[in-house]
Amino acid sequence: MPELPEVAGLSAFLGTQLRGAVLTKIQIVSFAVLKTADPPYTALEGRTITDVQRQGKFIILDTGGIYLAFHLAKAGWLRYTESPSNAVMPRGKGYIAARLEFARNSPETDSGKTHLGIDLTEAGTKKSLALYVVRDPTDIPGVASLGPDPLGDSFGLGAFAEILSASTQQIKGLLRNQGVIAGIGNAYSDEILHAARISPFAIAKSLDPDTVRVLYDAVHSVLGAAVTDAVGKAPNELKDAKRSTMRVHGRTGQPCPVCGDTVREVSFADRALQYCPTCQTGGKILADRRTSRFLK
Repeated sequence: MPELPEVAGLSAFLGTQLRGAVLTKIQIVSFAVLKTADPPYTALEGRTITDVQRQGKFIILDTGGIYLAFHLAKAGWLRYTESPSNAVMPRGKGYIAARLEFARNSPETDSGKTHLGIDLTEAGTKKSLALYVVRDPTDIPGVASLGPDPLGDSFGLGAFAEILSASTQQIKGLLRNQGVIAGIGNAYSDEILHAARISPFAIAKSLDPDTVRVLYDAVHSVLGAAVTDAVGKAPNELKDAKRSTMRVHGRTGQPCPVCGDTVREVSFADRALQYCPTCQTGGKILADRRTSRFLK
């Protein structure tokens, strides 16, 4: 799933490429992708992209009063091209959920225009990618309910400490809760907790002030470094760049780069977390429900 750093990278890339371009055509290919009806998506055609924003894991294209927003969910991605096809896409087939076409003034070309294209794609059979056309981004429930941005100026140590002290949730789940802190998902919560040397099962309000500060610093260092790495990359480079920086996430069975212990996994119905026992749990192996009967 794309998380804050990758979405920041995509947003920066799209801002560079699309700011000032005209959205000439939009095709809704997947029956499930469009979540709004008013204004109609066709109202975007002919409008100029004035800005590209990121809020949490949402990317928002501003066309001066009407906004096109999308959330890539777990298996969505964005494919960019400067040689777009103008073919009509058959609805309800394939992995392309929506296709957007743009034109940008380019005096150096014979036509005076450069044509750009974006496909919003989604792998797998479970379709969760969402696209919205709204007059205000806060009309989108997922945007309106977002917690603070962890890299925002208002997200200080005091605010973070208050969030943790009020929660009986496990720290892994709290970091992933978009209504509490916006933009962190499964991968970067693993990485943040590993950097802070905290068990994913620790209860948020049980963390002492020194540990809260260490965790706060880890949020900034892990996400900050990832955003710095992501911004400036094209969409087709971001996934490999993300994987190459992971220390524990997605590395079950491999040695921890800090201590050499084996990275372990706890699996759930629709996801898994990874952690290092030596770095995070005092050597204790956390029970995985698939194997917990062997650990009793």
